[in-house]
Amino acid sequence: MTYNNIIVDKSKAFALKFIRLYEYLNSYKREYVLSKQILRSGTSIGANVKEATRAQSKPDFYSKMNIALKEASETEYWLELFHESGYLDSNAFMSIYQDCQELIRLLVSITKSQKD
Repeated sequence: MTYNNIIVDKSKAFALKFIRLYEYLNSYKREYVLSKQILRSGTSIGANVKEATRAQSKPDFYSKMNIALKEASETEYWLELFHESGYLDSNAFMSIYQDCQELIRLLVSITKSQKD
């Protein structure tokens, strides 16, 4: 099974941003409950992508990438909530939100190509 390293690299970099975001939300915004949820979804994308690189079959690869796509969509939702509630200012939001949308586009492309 082959995979595109760009998605592995980008999803890992994205996860690292979410670790820093979690630390910021805890330390500066004193948000302890919802921040755990955004940390889980934001880091889960890369974990599923990495797991897909060792898939046992094409359906297994597709399944893991599809889970990563679902996690990216959930993360997009949480980012919107954090921005609209005032926990993230517009600059911080736009930076990480654009990264999330890029991951979604890549994952959509990968899952569509694997479906056939």
